[in-house]
Amino acid sequence: MSEGREPLRLVLATANPHKATEIRSILAAAGVPVDLVPRPDDVPDVVEDAPDLVGNARLKAVALAEATGLPALSDDTGLEVDALDGRPGVRSARYAGEDGDAVANVAKLLGELADVAPEGRTARFRTVVMVRWPDGREVAAEGVVEGVIAAAPRGDGGFGYDPVFLAEEGDGLSFAEMDADAKDAISHRGRALRAVATLLGSI
Repeated sequence: MSEGREPLRLVLATANPHKATEIRSILAAAGVPVDLVPRPDDVPDVVEDAPDLVGNARLKAVALAEATGLPALSDDTGLEVDALDGRPGVRSARYAGEDGDAVANVAKLLGELADVAPEGRTARFRTVVMVRWPDGREVAAEGVVEGVIAAAPRGDGGFGYDPVFLAEEGDGLSFAEMDADAKDAISHRGRALRAVATLLGSI
């Protein structure tokens, strides 16, 4: 995106207010001029039944682009735990049931890891961010952060699995114990969004 051009207007596929706040903050810090439009209230949730994160991100972006006539920004995130053969993975948001209850998801995860030693609790967060235009053009990028799963939730910030994820680069803190800027600097979503921002900046 060349200097002096109007900001790119993007509709956000997510209705999760925590995610929307993170996305706005990270893209603003990346310096790419974008005008982020909230997902319209009359656009229903998209059934995320793709087998991978890229597929789910595309399903959401296509639905919003078609519904609004605007390019859409979507993301999909999975927590991959090595001791669980990569679960919950693409099912992370719905691990304990279709209602997407984060507390229940964390409780299920910790229950399954109850007998796993600390050195065996390695995991990673993986995010795919996609921008899709109504004419079918798209750009996408992935962000990954390695870490371990804590024995119990720690911290009051963040959302989802943040209270039990200790990033390798997080100085021993869970994502929920870090302030927003510190988390965004190393997080999976931050890395994916900055990569997409670079791609948008070259358009």
